[in-house]
Amino acid sequence: MALTLAESAKLSTDMILAGVIETVIKEEHILDQLPFVEVVGNSFVYNRLNTEPTVSFLDVGDTWTEDTPDFTQLSVQLKILGGDADVDNFIQASRVNVQDIEGAVILQKAKALARTWADTFINGDTGTDPKEFDGIDKICAGLPASQTVSMGTNGGTLTLAKLDEMIDAVRTRSRISVHQRLCHLLTICQHDAARLASQEV
Repeated sequence: MALTLAESAKLSTDMILAGVIETVIKEEHILDQLPFVEVVGNSFVYNRLNTEPTVSFLDVGDTWTEDTPDFTQLSVQLKILGGDADVDNFIQASRVNVQDIEGAVILQKAKALARTWADTFINGDTGTDPKEFDGIDKICAGLPASQTVSMGTNGGTLTLAKLDEMIDAVRTRSRISVHQRLCHLLTICQHDAARLASQEV
């Protein structure tokens, strides 16, 4: 398993770097769940499964029909996300009695980094901004129909039935990430369903 961002923070001897990583993880929890791998070079190449192979039962003496998976090799360019946060030495020395100015500036910069990364992780589009990376929304638009759940040609309102269909379509169900607002709405639906079930008894 690849080293997670949270674990890498433990190994950092730079207190500022460790603090920034910890802040980023607290601000956007998806970063704590994703594995991070070291990449040598300026791009990352991976294979995306297009079609799975099939298998079948055979009678004695039957012959196997050859069937192999189909892959598409994709490459993504590495991108740089960050910013500069300078604090004048005089301000840091003379205003430290109330708050650590440099620490506060770095904290806010780390939060901005986390929010920008999370938004790009979902909505990033190199066609709009070539400096950013493509997000999940754009990446999934290129998937075969067998790997997607459609809400119709022009989209539509997400229903619990469609959400169930999407969850069932995921082969490895180790983790499902949703926006916090959707998570709250699903919890409300769950509580309402439990309340109605108890009233019917």
